[in-house]
Amino acid sequence: MDNSDTVQFIPDYLGAFEGSWTEQTPAEQVRFVVLDTETTSADSRTSRLITIGALAVNGGQILLGDAFEEMIALGYTSSSVAVHGITRDESREGVSEAAAIQSFLKYLRDGVIVGHHIGHDIETINRAAERNFGIKLENQSLDTMDLALHLKDDGAFSHRPEFEDFSLDALCDLFGVVPHDRHTAGGDAFITAQIFLRLLRIARKYDHNRLGALTVPYPT
Repeated sequence: MDNSDTVQFIPDYLGAFEGSWTEQTPAEQVRFVVLDTETTSADSRTSRLITIGALAVNGGQILLGDAFEEMIALGYTSSSVAVHGITRDESREGVSEAAAIQSFLKYLRDGVIVGHHIGHDIETINRAAERNFGIKLENQSLDTMDLALHLKDDGAFSHRPEFEDFSLDALCDLFGVVPHDRHTAGGDAFITAQIFLRLLRIARKYDHNRLGALTVPYPT
């Protein structure tokens, strides 16, 4: 990795937040980055990244040309790697954790992170960013499960049969989203983006048109 490039990418990333989105920014103008990671365990204190998948949503559309996917070389065998359909050799062909984080932050910039149970993804990336560069994510975030719960409290689903399951699979059933490539980072990011678009359309009906009405602060 080029050290001069590493030195420059950190101020470039942090500088992207100058004049960035505020609570009053119309949601249609925001570049949302729908994120999913596959990790070695569910415990973000010890888990390591296997893959990062993301794609942008802006102006009510999924931008397939504005996407990111990277595999990280683990250097050892993990049962989680097999679960996600990645062979040992494929994992070894991935990039270093530092290179993956650097590339991801260059892609992410000041995008508002969106994901389902996004806390685990953010914490795992934060720990990787701290290990390699001594920084954490500065981005605002939005959890699709939290947004769905808030909209339910608003009465958005009162015309539907009562339900209490807000898992990603349950929301796929609710909105008629076909879960292709489930349990891959890129596949789950695309599935979540489709669900997010449907939630945004519902949110507009309840006058949740600005970023501050959608985001829930992520505890640091």
